[in-house]
Amino acid sequence: MDVQALRARADELMAQFERMRSGVGDLQQQLKTVKATVTSEDGLVTVTVGPRGQVTKVEFDPRIYRRPNSKELSATVTETIRRATEQAMAEVEKLVRPFVPDSQFQAYIDHDLDGIFRQLDSELPGEERR
Repeated sequence: MDVQALRARADELMAQFERMRSGVGDLQQQLKTVKATVTSEDGLVTVTVGPRGQVTKVEFDPRIYRRPNSKELSATVTETIRRATEQAMAEVEKLVRPFVPDSQFQAYIDHDLDGIFRQLDSELPGEERR
């Protein structure tokens, strides 16, 4: 086992931990305020979602009653929610990125703990890999 490589990795992890610890309070506050509001292309549906993509508000323009097509309305609502969620998640990603190494970022975004641990294991020096 290469002690120097292990020590370098430990120092890197400690620096990462310190960076996360020093900014986590601000990050939590910023994440709580993330929201995205999107209006459908036809202007009839407006959706607001929170930081996890959860729908917090849906508004319908009164003109919606002039076109009583429930399938079209359903598709419009679904697409508007998707776009709003995409925007909110992009904002969350922008806020979290400085705290997570690039090599682990996608696993963090996907909440893939196995992937995170595999990545960490692969970076540790060792004689044999499992």
